[in-house]
Amino acid sequence: MQTGDASDVVIVGAGLAGLFTALKLAPHPVTLISPQRLGDGASSAWAQGGIAAAVAEGDTPEAHAADTVRAGGGLVNTAMAESLAREAAARIQDLLALGVPLDRDGTGALAVSREAAHSADRIVHVKGDQAGQAVMQALVAAVRRTPSIRVIEAHVAEDLIKNGRRVTGVRVRSAEGSGGYVIPARAVVLASGGVGGLYATTTNPVLSRGDGLAIAARAGAIIGDAEFVQFHPTGIEVARDPAPLATEALRGEGAILVNGRSERFMPSIHPDAELAPRDVVARAVHREVVNGRGAYLDCRAAIGGRMAEDFPAVYGACKDAGLDPAHELVPVAPAAHYHMGGVWTDSMGRTSVDQLWACGEVACTGVHGANRLASNSLLEAVVMGARIARDIARFAPGWRSSPPPKVDSSPVSARVEPSAEAIAELRETMSRHVGMERSRDGLVAALHDLDSLDVGPEGALSNAIAAARLITVSALLRTESRGSHYRSDYPEPDDAWRRHSLLTLRQAEAIAAEVTGTASEPIRLSA
Repeated sequence: MQTGDASDVVIVGAGLAGLFTALKLAPHPVTLISPQRLGDGASSAWAQGGIAAAVAEGDTPEAHAADTVRAGGGLVNTAMAESLAREAAARIQDLLALGVPLDRDGTGALAVSREAAHSADRIVHVKGDQAGQAVMQALVAAVRRTPSIRVIEAHVAEDLIKNGRRVTGVRVRSAEGSGGYVIPARAVVLASGGVGGLYATTTNPVLSRGDGLAIAARAGAIIGDAEFVQFHPTGIEVARDPAPLATEALRGEGAILVNGRSERFMPSIHPDAELAPRDVVARAVHREVVNGRGAYLDCRAAIGGRMAEDFPAVYGACKDAGLDPAHELVPVAPAAHYHMGGVWTDSMGRTSVDQLWACGEVACTGVHGANRLASNSLLEAVVMGARIARDIARFAPGWRSSPPPKVDSSPVSARVEPSAEAIAELRETMSRHVGMERSRDGLVAALHDLDSLDVGPEGALSNAIAAARLITVSALLRTESRGSHYRSDYPEPDDAWRRHSLLTLRQAEAIAAEVTGTASEPIRLSA
């Protein structure tokens, strides 16, 4: 058995949240676990729109917070939204200092654009739709030159190690199949991303299957709002997995949605038309698709010849699929995009398990509520990363005089990938029953299907199944429609459910067992 060297802090995940937290912790020793080569396979790099921040003249953090609350379906933690908006400008300055080339206007001020449900132009960006890639490139370079950060690439966290209530390390396996080891830690930060890979159509990396959510839940962490999975309205409907994304900024620039009859359908559904909250637009697009009319993004009149220069990522994805978005309609369909739920944390990123923090998409801070406001995700990642670094740094002086944590040194075998058939079955189950529109019958069917899935050798699919079960049970319990969660059998919001869902894995498994008839004794179905 090989045991990794002790590290003060282990960060699981190397997207924006993980990288930024590591940089903010410097010069404290940090070990950063990346499932692929640093900078590859992170959803952050694919973010097109940008980062929401009230930095333009006439805009205010108060207005930004109000928009966040309004978009969140009554579940946004108002204090968190206000503090997030207040800290945005400082975090933007951090990114500029790290070399992120944010766009500027003719006066030299940061250029800003508008996205859905924002009341002002406040999305800072890079070359129109290159923000995620540019931010990641700058942060990867900064991490590479920071001596206090040890990077372990091509490794996946399989479990958290605990001593009583405290997390004391991380069990990792090589993604290349050469075995693994345990890394002792005084603090662990989960920054492992979301759950989009659980769905058949997603804009996320397909390996984003909720591993971080599952290992935290298995360690006893409380999971919050797991039922709220946001579907982006305009995944480009071409034969690619994951689906390329047509950024919301296109609609902010005047692109419209039409069906196969060239009928514009959003103005009759919401007063903000194409810039309505994402859940409203996504369901409208979904209904056009399932009713056989199809849905298309029409960029021709508003953007036309500017597409290649102003939105190179979208333009390139379309051209690769044989489409010319400057002159043709772009077929679109909703795609799993962002998980508002996750490991429940407080305002400093602390979870319910001692010495475990979480930030980025794997976390649930309450700031997104039932429906994330566009471009708040990258902002939350850097704001919470900075807070977690400050919080952990408070413990550092005492670490020098205390011994490193002891961990279970059981051998870690080589990583075994689940079968392609099992993954496809899981993704199809989640899309069919736990996707855009849900019902009790469908959710119960999903729980039966999850029970029947083969977890594979070494439990290769167990983390993904645990994450899927948490989402499904949470969706079953919430007997209303709110934000991104829509129940066809409960199509209206219910004030009794104007509260967060809080659930442990043990509770979710017990509820699933009762629903599927495998429970040893009955339990009461409640949140």
